[in-house]
Amino acid sequence: MDTRFADLADLGEALERTSARLEKAALLADFLRRLAPDEVAPAVRLILGQPFPAYDARTLNVSWKQASAVVCELTAPTEDQRDRIWSEAVDGGEAVRMLFETARAEPVTPPPLTTLEVYQAFEAMADATGKGSRTRKADLIRGLLERASPAEAKYVVKNVFGEMRHGVSEGIMLDAVARAADAPPKTVRRAHQLWGDIAEVAGVALTGGVPALQAATVRLFRPLQPMLAQTADDMADVFAKIEDVALEFKFDGARVQVHAQSGGDEVRVYSRQLADVTASVPDLVAAVREGLRAQDAILEGEAVATGVEGRPLPFQDLMRRFRRVHDVDRLARQIPLHLHAFDLLWLDGQSLLDQPYEARRAALAGVIAPPLTLATQVMPTDVTKAEAFAQAAYEAGHEGVMAKRLSSAYTPGARGRHWLKLKHVETLDLVIAAADWGYGRRHGWLSNYHLAARDEDTGEYMVVGKTFKGPTDAEFQALTARLLALERHRAGSTVYVEPRLVVEVLFDEVQNSPSYPAGVALRLARIARVRDDKSPAGANTLQDVHAVRDRRRARKGHR
Repeated sequence: MDTRFADLADLGEALERTSARLEKAALLADFLRRLAPDEVAPAVRLILGQPFPAYDARTLNVSWKQASAVVCELTAPTEDQRDRIWSEAVDGGEAVRMLFETARAEPVTPPPLTTLEVYQAFEAMADATGKGSRTRKADLIRGLLERASPAEAKYVVKNVFGEMRHGVSEGIMLDAVARAADAPPKTVRRAHQLWGDIAEVAGVALTGGVPALQAATVRLFRPLQPMLAQTADDMADVFAKIEDVALEFKFDGARVQVHAQSGGDEVRVYSRQLADVTASVPDLVAAVREGLRAQDAILEGEAVATGVEGRPLPFQDLMRRFRRVHDVDRLARQIPLHLHAFDLLWLDGQSLLDQPYEARRAALAGVIAPPLTLATQVMPTDVTKAEAFAQAAYEAGHEGVMAKRLSSAYTPGARGRHWLKLKHVETLDLVIAAADWGYGRRHGWLSNYHLAARDEDTGEYMVVGKTFKGPTDAEFQALTARLLALERHRAGSTVYVEPRLVVEVLFDEVQNSPSYPAGVALRLARIARVRDDKSPAGANTLQDVHAVRDRRRARKGHR
């Protein structure tokens, strides 16, 4: 029997009421066990609010204005009801649930929704393009909501906008998959790191079991989760944690993973979020075809926008390239990209993941030629030499250095002590949760930004500071347009938005603060840049912010 979408909505409500990680995993595992094989992957995507994996270029491309127009057709609230709902609802999905509970215009239309039907409707929305696509998408949403209970309507809308508030991270879902399939968590996580698609991992785990998961390997044109770095306090901290250390420039660019086959005849470029950006970077593709000396390979590097004398251009210029889908060739001439390669994960049919970094780097040096270059590297013997290298990185216009253990294997998706990053200035990547209308010269712009970090335990975005400093006038205007497209609701002069836009934030200190429910606040925060290369899931968490506070206080002798 097909699984009702109401069961998935009930699961979502139960997850929202549960704060304990283990209890969430248990609820998820019990649900996954009851699914038919063809329902597992779609259900996982709908639970996480991610209808498509990152490497899949499809998007729903439905605005809140479009979705709310359908909701307005199906409900008839009074003005008082509408005002109360928007003041009480924490997000668009919850507002829709409340509207359907109190002001539904017509009864639910049978038959009940199934999980597969809902997922197939989302696929149809993504496939609807060109003339008439807006009407087609609206019809699909209407068809779902007409048959939806209030709770089901809530989770339909949450999936449209990709925001869940039940606190289920990928880590919790992976734990649940391991439980449901009776598989070692390490085996499940390894498959996810290699495939980059948690829904596929769940489907394989529950149908093929442990043997199928153990057979997971690197695949060309399926991007791997990138290996991540911890933050070092200073160069002395680097040497205390890594004995066999190599230092590289930490470029002010965008990390990319390049997959090439048949000697470069087929090349795909993926962002750190695993999104396929090949069409936006034809100059990188051309450089790989010219400079790669291998039949097939997966290499990692940093794409840097370059200006006069090869010096790096501002990060925002680089992001113009990665967002561009039209007139790409002209912009490529204006803002050329250069690839600094730093790792090799696959070479001519063989995975290099388990080889030490020193061996992977040597293999990389043997298969690339101009216009590709190796990331600048040294192996300093003491702190003084290391700091001189960091100063050279600064003078060259880069943002710091990376420290890497020469003996370390490549661990996709893991953040450990094998790689450390040391920036010239410490920053946090935070999400804009709301913004206030400006006044005076900034009248008409959203110019005071509420900066938030996600609580790993609850999934809720908690505000940790506000700032109107950093952006230029042109950037204020651009941010206003982008934030209004993410608008949820307004209260006075504040516009609350979907927490999707990530910004890199400079700050002087992290202070304890009774004024914020998060318990901490950033002192003298200012926005350095928009991080379009990062998703909210890749931004710093509330726990990260607390860790920065604790680390800095410890260095000052406070406890």
